[in-house]
Amino acid sequence: MSVQPETAQALVDTIFMFGRSLRAAVTAGADSLLPPALVSVLFMLAARGECRQNELAVDLCVSQSSLSRQMSDLVDAGYVERNPDPADKRAFRIRVSEEGHDVLRRTTQRRAARLRNMLEDWSQEEAMAAVTSLQRLNETFGASNRQASPAVPHTGVESIGR
Repeated sequence: MSVQPETAQALVDTIFMFGRSLRAAVTAGADSLLPPALVSVLFMLAARGECRQNELAVDLCVSQSSLSRQMSDLVDAGYVERNPDPADKRAFRIRVSEEGHDVLRRTTQRRAARLRNMLEDWSQEEAMAAVTSLQRLNETFGASNRQASPAVPHTGVESIGR
């Protein structure tokens, strides 16, 4: 039996509210090293690996021009390296620098500690059940998006909460 329309709508509503709550929870506090938008770009680039900026823009579902300023900020801060593309001398390839990886490690550790404190009344089994459900949703949505957009290459990025 398939999911009822009311259940699907409740799931959509809950996912959107969860996204807002999660962003607020993981970005709360003045100890953030970077603005949340730049952290998201850095996480996606780290997950994707070295690429052209336009490829990253596709992964992030933003325009090349929208990503350009953010990328300049990350390059200027030393968190992203930009090198000429050997296949096309007019283009550049980007990748996370060692400093950028360090920022991501520290950000991940702080976020995990914050969430662990928030979930202190959850059991390990409840937390793993939530992980399993969210992974399944992410896989389902990712597969659906890849089918709807065959021109967009699959990057293997299947993580959530970045």
